[in-house]
Amino acid sequence: MRLSATDIYAFQALGFLATQAPGHWVSSEGISDATGVARPYLLRVLAMLTARDLVASKKGVGGGYALSRAAPDISLRDVMRAVDGPVAPLACVSLNWRVPCPEERRCHVRGSVWEKVRDRLLEVLADVSVADLATDFRHGVTYDACLDRLLSPRIGPPTTPKAEAP
Repeated sequence: MRLSATDIYAFQALGFLATQAPGHWVSSEGISDATGVARPYLLRVLAMLTARDLVASKKGVGGGYALSRAAPDISLRDVMRAVDGPVAPLACVSLNWRVPCPEERRCHVRGSVWEKVRDRLLEVLADVSVADLATDFRHGVTYDACLDRLLSPRIGPPTTPKAEAP
Protein backbone atom coordinates (compact mmCIF):
# COMPACT_ATOMS: atom_id res chain seq x y z
CA MET A 1 0.00 0.00 0.00
CA ARG A 2 1.27 3.43 -0.93
CA LEU A 3 -0.48 6.66 0.08
CA SER A 4 -1.22 9.24 -2.58
CA ALA A 5 -1.86 12.98 -2.48
CA THR A 6 -5.53 12.14 -3.03
CA ASP A 7 -5.53 10.05 0.15
CA ILE A 8 -3.94 12.91 2.11
CA TYR A 9 -6.46 15.42 0.76
CA ALA A 10 -9.34 13.09 1.62
CA PHE A 11 -8.00 12.78 5.19
CA GLN A 12 -7.79 16.57 5.49
CA ALA A 13 -11.30 17.16 4.14
CA LEU A 14 -12.83 14.43 6.31
CA GLY A 15 -10.96 15.61 9.39
CA PHE A 16 -12.35 19.10 8.88
CA LEU A 17 -15.91 17.89 8.18
CA ALA A 18 -15.76 15.78 11.34
CA THR A 19 -15.20 18.94 13.40
CA GLN A 20 -18.50 20.40 12.20
CA ALA A 21 -21.78 20.08 14.07
CA PRO A 22 -24.08 17.32 12.79
CA GLY A 23 -26.33 18.63 10.04
CA HIS A 24 -24.02 21.59 9.31
CA TRP A 25 -23.33 21.87 5.59
CA VAL A 26 -20.02 23.35 4.43
CA SER A 27 -19.38 24.66 0.92
CA SER A 28 -16.49 23.33 -1.12
CA GLU A 29 -14.96 26.80 -0.84
CA GLY A 30 -15.21 26.59 2.94
CA ILE A 31 -13.56 23.18 3.00
CA SER A 32 -10.84 24.37 0.63
CA ASP A 33 -10.16 27.44 2.78
CA ALA A 34 -10.04 25.39 5.97
CA THR A 35 -7.79 22.64 4.61
CA GLY A 36 -5.69 24.39 2.00
CA VAL A 37 -6.68 21.82 -0.63
CA ALA A 38 -7.16 23.45 -4.03
CA ARG A 39 -10.87 23.53 -4.84
CA PRO A 40 -10.70 21.76 -8.24
CA TYR A 41 -8.80 18.83 -6.70
CA LEU A 42 -11.02 18.90 -3.62
CA LEU A 43 -14.15 18.58 -5.76
CA ARG A 44 -12.79 15.35 -7.27
CA VAL A 45 -11.99 14.01 -3.80
CA LEU A 46 -15.44 14.94 -2.49
CA ALA A 47 -17.06 13.24 -5.50
CA MET A 48 -15.24 9.99 -4.65
CA LEU A 49 -16.26 10.22 -1.00
CA THR A 50 -19.84 11.06 -1.92
CA ALA A 51 -20.05 8.16 -4.38
CA ARG A 52 -19.11 5.76 -1.55
CA ASP A 53 -21.58 7.41 0.87
CA LEU A 54 -18.94 8.69 3.27
CA VAL A 55 -19.89 12.30 2.56
CA ALA A 56 -23.32 13.69 1.74
CA SER A 57 -23.83 16.62 -0.60
CA LYS A 58 -26.70 19.07 -0.81
CA LYS A 59 -27.23 21.50 -3.67
CA GLY A 60 -28.59 24.99 -3.44
CA VAL A 61 -28.60 27.75 -0.88
CA GLY A 62 -27.47 26.44 2.48
CA GLY A 63 -26.08 23.33 0.81
CA GLY A 64 -22.61 21.92 0.72
CA TYR A 65 -20.99 18.84 2.21
CA ALA A 66 -21.27 16.97 5.50
CA LEU A 67 -20.31 13.55 6.78
CA SER A 68 -22.96 11.00 5.88
CA ARG A 69 -22.66 9.35 9.30
CA ALA A 70 -20.92 9.91 12.61
CA ALA A 71 -17.13 10.31 12.38
CA PRO A 72 -16.37 7.29 14.63
CA ASP A 73 -18.43 5.14 12.23
CA ILE A 74 -16.26 5.94 9.20
CA SER A 75 -13.02 3.98 9.26
CA LEU A 76 -9.88 4.69 7.31
CA ARG A 77 -10.53 1.33 5.64
CA ASP A 78 -13.72 2.87 4.21
CA VAL A 79 -11.82 5.97 3.14
CA MET A 80 -8.96 4.09 1.49
CA ARG A 81 -11.38 1.88 -0.43
CA ALA A 82 -13.36 4.94 -1.56
CA VAL A 83 -10.26 6.71 -2.83
CA ASP A 84 -8.01 3.88 -3.99
CA GLY A 85 -10.26 0.88 -4.47
CA PRO A 86 -8.64 -2.39 -3.37
CA VAL A 87 -6.41 -2.27 -0.31
CA ALA A 88 -5.04 -5.77 -0.88
CA PRO A 89 -1.51 -6.03 -2.32
CA LEU A 90 -2.63 -8.39 -5.13
CA ALA A 91 -5.91 -9.02 -6.93
CA CYS A 92 -5.81 -12.73 -6.07
CA VAL A 93 -6.15 -11.92 -2.34
CA SER A 94 -8.56 -8.99 -2.62
CA LEU A 95 -11.81 -9.44 -0.70
CA ASN A 96 -13.95 -7.17 -2.90
CA TRP A 97 -12.11 -7.00 -6.22
CA ARG A 98 -10.73 -10.52 -6.43
CA VAL A 99 -9.25 -11.81 -9.68
CA PRO A 100 -8.34 -15.50 -9.50
CA CYS A 101 -4.80 -16.59 -10.31
CA PRO A 102 -4.03 -19.87 -12.04
CA GLU A 103 -1.29 -20.54 -9.47
CA GLU A 104 -3.20 -19.71 -6.28
CA ARG A 105 -3.75 -23.35 -5.21
CA ARG A 106 -0.05 -24.06 -5.44
CA CYS A 107 1.27 -20.64 -4.37
CA HIS A 108 2.64 -20.87 -0.85
CA VAL A 109 3.44 -17.14 -0.56
CA ARG A 110 -0.17 -16.16 -1.29
CA GLY A 111 -1.40 -17.61 2.01
CA SER A 112 1.76 -17.22 4.06
CA VAL A 113 2.37 -13.57 3.16
CA TRP A 114 -0.14 -11.71 0.98
CA GLU A 115 -3.35 -12.77 2.73
CA LYS A 116 -1.76 -11.90 6.08
CA VAL A 117 -0.60 -8.51 4.81
CA ARG A 118 -4.12 -7.82 3.54
CA ASP A 119 -5.75 -8.90 6.80
CA ARG A 120 -3.42 -6.92 9.07
CA LEU A 121 -3.67 -3.81 6.92
CA LEU A 122 -7.47 -3.96 6.86
CA GLU A 123 -7.49 -4.53 10.63
CA VAL A 124 -5.31 -1.50 11.34
CA LEU A 125 -7.25 0.73 8.94
CA ALA A 126 -10.53 -0.39 10.55
CA ASP A 127 -9.22 0.63 13.99
CA VAL A 128 -8.72 4.27 12.96
CA SER A 129 -11.68 6.50 12.20
CA VAL A 130 -12.48 9.91 10.82
CA ALA A 131 -12.88 10.97 14.46
CA ASP A 132 -9.11 10.46 14.79
CA LEU A 133 -8.57 12.70 11.78
CA ALA A 134 -10.77 15.33 13.46
CA THR A 135 -8.55 15.18 16.56
CA ASP A 136 -5.55 15.99 14.40
CA PHE A 137 -7.41 18.79 12.63
CA ARG A 138 -8.40 20.35 15.97
CA HIS A 139 -4.73 20.24 17.02
CA GLY A 140 -3.56 21.95 13.85
CA VAL A 141 -2.10 18.84 12.21
CA THR A 142 -2.56 19.37 8.47
CA TYR A 143 -0.76 16.38 6.87
CA ASP A 144 0.97 18.85 4.54
CA ALA A 145 4.32 17.34 5.55
CA CYS A 146 3.04 13.95 4.34
CA LEU A 147 2.77 15.34 0.81
CA ASP A 148 6.54 15.86 0.76
CA ARG A 149 7.15 12.29 1.92
CA LEU A 150 4.97 10.27 -0.43
CA LEU A 151 6.74 7.27 -1.91
CA SER A 152 7.05 6.95 -5.63
CA PRO A 153 7.55 3.69 -7.48
CA ARG A 154 10.59 5.33 -9.08
CA ILE A 155 12.36 6.00 -5.80
CA GLY A 156 15.10 3.52 -5.10
CA PRO A 157 16.46 2.51 -1.72
CA PRO A 158 18.18 5.23 0.27
CA THR A 159 21.86 5.49 -0.37
CA THR A 160 24.27 5.53 2.49
CA PRO A 161 27.46 7.50 2.17
CA LYS A 162 30.53 5.32 1.83
CA ALA A 163 32.87 5.41 4.75
CA GLU A 164 36.08 7.17 4.00
CA ALA A 165 39.21 5.06 3.96
CA PRO A 166 41.52 5.67 6.93
